[in-house]
Amino acid sequence: MQLFYTEEWNGNFGFLPEAEAKHCLRALRLRTGDRIQVTDGAGRLYTGRLLDTTDKKCPFAVEEVKDMPEAFPFRLHLAVAPTKNPDRFEWFVEKAVEIGVTEITALQCEHSERHSIKADRIHRLMVSAMKQSLHFQLPAFHEGMEAQTFMRQHAELEAQKFIAYCGEDTENLPLGRVCRQGGEIIVMIGPEGDFSPEEIQTALHCGFQTVSLGHSRLRTETAAVVACATLHAIHA
Repeated sequence: MQLFYTEEWNGNFGFLPEAEAKHCLRALRLRTGDRIQVTDGAGRLYTGRLLDTTDKKCPFAVEEVKDMPEAFPFRLHLAVAPTKNPDRFEWFVEKAVEIGVTEITALQCEHSERHSIKADRIHRLMVSAMKQSLHFQLPAFHEGMEAQTFMRQHAELEAQKFIAYCGEDTENLPLGRVCRQGGEIIVMIGPEGDFSPEEIQTALHCGFQTVSLGHSRLRTETAAVVACATLHAIHA
């Protein structure tokens, strides 16, 4: 399946954005009347036919709409501190979306080395990864939230809440051992300098459980992908 994505709709008609239109016309060489499959990133799959291949927005008429099932049987929110090298954070986002994630939050922590994110670029990466993996739900992305604010906002949420921590002052059981199947799951991953003791205390007060991601000392982006893959493995 060749999957396209758009946010532009007008009744029974849709419009591919310029980047999607260029791929449709120049790379795939599709023509007027050809059938395409499009998602809105909200769980729906549209089948339609191209109406015009000269317009940059490439209009199409919708012939069929399907509500697609959830790709995986749990909801995963990864809250991760951006890395000093933006390419590494972008790599994590791409791989997490391919594996399967519901929400991503870019955290600002006491030991953070980076405080800005190119949200538009992150959005494009997420769309590309969603299409690559044939998912129909585009994960939500939140930027620039202070870590302790995030913890407090989720203190009352009925969810399994974990915070990856390398310190020896808490009991850090492996994530794959303590996580139960199903439901809402939140995992927080800190910066290269890890969470501060104050952040850990706030997390514990807000109902988060400290966990380990294995015996190796992992980079932030690696730890986030390992957490994502571990949770999918226990739901397989």
